[in-house]
Amino acid sequence: MLMPGNAFPPEGPDLASPPVRVAHVMAGAAAGGAELFFERLCIAQNAESGVDVLPVIRRDEDRLQRLRTGGLTPRELRFGGQADLLTRPKLNSVLKAFHPSVVVAWMNRAARFAPPGPWTLAGRLGGFYDLGYYKRCEHLIGNTRGLASWMVRQGWPAERVHYVPNFAADISKVEPVRPREIPSDVPFIVALGRLHTNKAFDVLIRAMKHLPGVRLLIAGEGPEREALETLIRTERLGDRVIMPGWASNPASLIRACDVFVCPSRHEPLGNVVIEGFSAIRPVVAAASQGPRELIVHGSNGMLAPVDDARSLATSIGMVLGDHVLAQRLALAGRRTYEKNFAPMPVLTAWEAFLRKVSPVPSPSGAVQEHSFGQVSG
Repeated sequence: MLMPGNAFPPEGPDLASPPVRVAHVMAGAAAGGAELFFERLCIAQNAESGVDVLPVIRRDEDRLQRLRTGGLTPRELRFGGQADLLTRPKLNSVLKAFHPSVVVAWMNRAARFAPPGPWTLAGRLGGFYDLGYYKRCEHLIGNTRGLASWMVRQGWPAERVHYVPNFAADISKVEPVRPREIPSDVPFIVALGRLHTNKAFDVLIRAMKHLPGVRLLIAGEGPEREALETLIRTERLGDRVIMPGWASNPASLIRACDVFVCPSRHEPLGNVVIEGFSAIRPVVAAASQGPRELIVHGSNGMLAPVDDARSLATSIGMVLGDHVLAQRLALAGRRTYEKNFAPMPVLTAWEAFLRKVSPVPSPSGAVQEHSFGQVSG
């Protein structure tokens, strides 16, 4: 018996069945982990024969062009604030014209606008959001097992909560590019992400005091830049820590580093950990929610207590000092990626979910809903 939080078995797409039609509704910001994965998923599903995809997005020219380049025909709507009375009826019309089997509302704003209809309405969450926004949804999707379990603890029926993970691109063949500022003969570690207190880059910078001779690059931008730059000066690490802003090709940095680090205090999933696995680099992370679910300490990565600079430095130092350990962790992380977080197993899990929750036509031609119970293995 598979309890909530389990993925569907990777049985492969049912090519004999007609394509399932899904409308993905995203009203999020221009940038963000969920928004970027939304784009990747829509484009990847569109390339598979088992799914027909309609992206419905908040007005954003860059996102529109990326989705069009991926072969899709997105629809744009306003998705404004409480005074926006037009988006819901417009969205209802767009959906009725497309005739989806399933509508997936990505995060709170989309769930607030998404209407019920002759389709199954599902909410997709990437964090511990206010579930009041999802009261019209019949199903919830979490991208971690911990998140799915939390939904059940909040009172959602277990049979209507589903775990379907994110996938990361395969960057194992990307050419490594070492920054010019970092000499080729010194150990080099990388961290990526928004410069926000949740990402705990301050802890990683403090850890550098215990890693003499090591260089660190933090690629990202955000509200904590000034505080982090002050910390670097205070700790006299200006010659060993660089923060160049967002990287134009982060995959090449990950591939070039000796250790990839995720020091986050709060990380519901940890996409960057999956990217490190994909790149065949040893990963060290703080044991926040997502990394703790992804990493088996000492097997496919290393974990350190949250907010503990010295322990984080110890784990990084162990990997830097032991080539055999570093290689073993990197290869095990790659196996984890290929089994669970590469595009194909995740796309298969998504298609299995969509087919399972799709309304079933009755003999008379009317649409009936599935009768749900525990998903059996």
